[in-house]
Amino acid sequence: MEGGRLLTVFVCLVSTVAMVNAGDPYFYYTWNVTYGTVAPLGIPQQVILINGQFPGPNLNSTSNNNVVINVFNNLDEPFLLTWSGLQHRKNSWQDGVAGTSCPIPAGTNFTYHFQPKDQIGSYFYYPSTSLHRFAGGFGGLRVNSRLLIPVPYADPEDDRTILINDWYTKSHTALKNFLDSGRTLGSPDGVLINGKSGKVGGKNEALFTMKPGKTYKYRICNVGFKSTLNFRIQGHKMKLVEMEGSHVLQNDYDSLDVHVGQCFAVLVTADQAAKNYYMVASTRFLKKEVSTVGVMSYEGSNVQASNELPKAPVGWAWSLNQFRSFRWNLTASAARPNPQGSYHYGKINITRTIKLANTKNMVNGKVRFGFNGVSHVDTETPLKLAEYFGMSEKIFKYNVIKDEPAAKITTLTVEPNVLNITFRTFVEVVFENHEKSMQSFHLDGYSFFSVASEPGRWTPEKRQNYNLLDAVSRHTVQVYPKSWSAILLTFDNAGMWNIRSENWERRYLGQQMYVSVLSPEKSLRDEYNIPLNTNLCGIVKGLPLPTPYTI
Repeated sequence: MEGGRLLTVFVCLVSTVAMVNAGDPYFYYTWNVTYGTVAPLGIPQQVILINGQFPGPNLNSTSNNNVVINVFNNLDEPFLLTWSGLQHRKNSWQDGVAGTSCPIPAGTNFTYHFQPKDQIGSYFYYPSTSLHRFAGGFGGLRVNSRLLIPVPYADPEDDRTILINDWYTKSHTALKNFLDSGRTLGSPDGVLINGKSGKVGGKNEALFTMKPGKTYKYRICNVGFKSTLNFRIQGHKMKLVEMEGSHVLQNDYDSLDVHVGQCFAVLVTADQAAKNYYMVASTRFLKKEVSTVGVMSYEGSNVQASNELPKAPVGWAWSLNQFRSFRWNLTASAARPNPQGSYHYGKINITRTIKLANTKNMVNGKVRFGFNGVSHVDTETPLKLAEYFGMSEKIFKYNVIKDEPAAKITTLTVEPNVLNITFRTFVEVVFENHEKSMQSFHLDGYSFFSVASEPGRWTPEKRQNYNLLDAVSRHTVQVYPKSWSAILLTFDNAGMWNIRSENWERRYLGQQMYVSVLSPEKSLRDEYNIPLNTNLCGIVKGLPLPTPYTI
């Protein structure tokens, strides 16, 4: 098997695996990050490779495994990796974003150590620094169920990862210069499936081969920059079984809208005539559709795929209705979102409502984005380090953003955007999109219940339309044009956590923020101490570590 519940290690070019007899197992890996030249759209360009691979190696783990990755930065600029969807319980030190970690300086290395505690599911990793994500450095990340915990479907013949994304032929440095100078990136130049772009009728090497009659699991992640992508397979249904760590009711779909930052796991049975079939990924909600194909081949067949592709859906009402068809599988055995064992989130009293309206405005002649009139800017000293060392007042102010946006936002304040949220409170967050474009938002450190998405403006009366029984627990939610989406969650994971637009242009230009969730106990029961190998930078560089937490 390429990867599945029986496989507890992942393959990369340089890796060492060690097992610990007592407790949860440890797995050790070495990743070398370098530049390389590939031509995803037929034009040679510089990309970021991990162990010589584009995309990077699949990270294949199991619930509660300890994953230790020594990352060597051989680029010419600082670099960080983040692990999208992993909650890093009590351990925001490993989140790998600018608000929690100093970047890995060029020519040095840093070792991540994290544990997908009580999690299963389909995720991905990518570079969080600068616009490195536009150059690659991303890869699939899967967390399998432990063998003692059954999954609600038979073991597939194989478990495979499909990374889909929009792509630009200009380098990440050129794109960064565009944004820094006030220009926009415009529409993408193409779409990739696992780092490749295919043509209908062309000489396309098969990306996957299936045995007739067998069923395969495909984990489909949109690792792109701004475009919702519709994914479909010629002549085949996709049975949706899991979404960002949650087993779901198993419905069949002809196609799936995968918004930026989201992952779906589907079962596909090779029950058609033995020949080649096209997988199709195409942009949605853009003025001009951009698409690509990849070949899925039946074993032993050399019959070419039909040139007649399945058509993409039209309009966002279709997409909204598909979102409403997703339901959490309440009977499946699996890791549950915290609070542990709580399936009745609809009966928990909401203690706070935070409404986040996306904001766009000109600042010093250049476009910037934000939430509620505040455009975030990263600081040389990571916010979490400043807070941990008791020096936050020298770096940022808490709560410059308000829970409710002004009725009319005419200006943008550019400064670090950090919101205090009381530990273990149950909070309602509403994302409002006042623009005509599609939006997608992600929260690190948590999964949340995505309870509603509707056109118009949110009001408290809209709560009567919430799904308070079986909304899917996930980490990334889409917001349709001129619409809103609501999520519910308990902020019980102490740390500093990033809320961001998954449109990377908007995130880079300020549409992100951090929530500081502090445990009043300052105990190891709630949060781990700073790792001894942590890079220190900014005003905390060279300082002795604070007194560690104890039980």
